[in-house]
Amino acid sequence: MSYQYGRGQSEFTEKVVHLNRVAKVVKGGRRFSFSALVVVGDQNGRVGAGLGKAGEVPEAIRKAVESAKKHLITVPMVGTTIPHEIRLKKGAAKVLLKPAAPGTGIRSGGAMRAVVELSGVKDMITKSLGTNNPVNTVRATIAALQALQTADSIAQARGKPAEELERLSRRGKKPEAEAAPVAPPATPVEEPVG
Repeated sequence: MSYQYGRGQSEFTEKVVHLNRVAKVVKGGRRFSFSALVVVGDQNGRVGAGLGKAGEVPEAIRKAVESAKKHLITVPMVGTTIPHEIRLKKGAAKVLLKPAAPGTGIRSGGAMRAVVELSGVKDMITKSLGTNNPVNTVRATIAALQALQTADSIAQARGKPAEELERLSRRGKKPEAEAAPVAPPATPVEEPVG
């Protein structure tokens, strides 16, 4: 479910992931209220999630959207996918995010799909390995996306050029030091006798 709220057009797309009716038992019976889990994103690398609680559904959604916009993160991307595979455990939620080849699309389900779609990633494979609680799954997915690092950010932290890190990360035979090309030894030319 995608909703657009506000007077003007917002740059963010909002998706209600989960609505829950909660009850508080009081002297006269039960008081019902609603909690809403909403994910917002600009589909260009920024995404956030928020939880809102209120007596009415629209008010709970509005509160959740405000909370999500306050907690936006930036997702590092390489082309249309993520830079590397990541496994993350947050509470009872365990998530696995894997980069995929261009054209694969988003292979994800449930609450994780909303986060991945609104983040702007086009090709990714995900798997929820722990709880199926949407609130915890969304929080773990956002934490995993926030923990991703690009080669440039790692190189900058280490104070080395990105090309050097790229060369070191390749498996196989180490490249030889660049030296001046050696000319083959000159062979004497024999003249025909005759």
